[in-house]
Amino acid sequence: MYPHQTERLTEALTRGRLGALVATSPDNVAYLTGRSGFTEGLHDARTFAVFTPKATALVVPAIDVPAVVAEAVDVDHVVCHGELAAAFPERQSAEVRRIQEIVSATASSPADALVAALALTGIRGESVGLDESRLGPAAWQDLVGRLSGLEAVPAAEHLAEARRVKSPYEIECLDRALRIAEEALDVVIQALERGMTERDAAMLYAGEIVKRGATPLRAVVAMGDRTWIPAPRPTDRALRSGDLVRFDVSATHRGYCGSVARTAVFGEPAPQAERAYLALQAGLEAASDAVRPGASAGQIVETAARVIMAEGLPRDACRLLGHGIGLASSSGPSSPPAAGRSSRPVRSSVSKRRTTTSARWGSRSGIRF
Repeated sequence: MYPHQTERLTEALTRGRLGALVATSPDNVAYLTGRSGFTEGLHDARTFAVFTPKATALVVPAIDVPAVVAEAVDVDHVVCHGELAAAFPERQSAEVRRIQEIVSATASSPADALVAALALTGIRGESVGLDESRLGPAAWQDLVGRLSGLEAVPAAEHLAEARRVKSPYEIECLDRALRIAEEALDVVIQALERGMTERDAAMLYAGEIVKRGATPLRAVVAMGDRTWIPAPRPTDRALRSGDLVRFDVSATHRGYCGSVARTAVFGEPAPQAERAYLALQAGLEAASDAVRPGASAGQIVETAARVIMAEGLPRDACRLLGHGIGLASSSGPSSPPAAGRSSRPVRSSVSKRRTTTSARWGSRSGIRF
């Protein structure tokens, strides 16, 4: 764990008067451990990360133990639950012996494993901040009932506050993820041609992300009469002359997410599309100019909305003008003007750089983006 994370989490413990924080969601677990991609349950958490000022612990299904050991996840204690169906090699390395040691003490349930992990970190008779974001009511009650002598309080907001201010390392990862997503999307836009399907474009995007050493997330690719759908899945709908093509794509680099939204047109844009594009571009540039230390997310969003409406678009066009990114592809703040605004100020650690969405002609004739 980097010093920045340790400092932010320690501040969260102090604010909440807590002895420990327990993460349950994949992104919160990644923040506490530096490792993502654990096996998760469909509904309730099977993986936990524990932070205290003196020690950290990780609770995982037994099937994840070999990966945790092989990747040397930076925690003080690893506790598992369930069984590992594996035949260990006869010639055992130190790594294999460590896996056997952890698995030999496996707990019968995730809750029992968490209790054991808290004991290993030295928590006794203190309040524990329990991340409720991955716990259904039954799982919450089960865990609280097992934490004998400990008071459990909801802690998702404490973890969100800790994660809000990014370290230089996190900003570097976010910047790289964004650059990779932009590069891959540029390849797709240059490859657009008549007859290419939404599915073709999405597959090409995913392949370009992998080539660059990152991990693709879900790609929204919508063409023509499907561009109005908020979150469509790619289909075999083929590109036609005059079609708009809407992209909303993401990628992760070292667990951190870059997200890019862009619209292209195959051929000459209709006057209405051209007007909408220019209005939105003006709003985007105004919002970028408004980003500075001390400005709230709500102020930045309102700046964009004011310019967009002044350019002739209705307020409905400003329903969602942005959201935070980090270990999740969409995180706080999210500030649509019609639904309330975040008053949290922008900190000096925010990385501000121009987007590449300004209008220009691509090298392929007839593709404008």
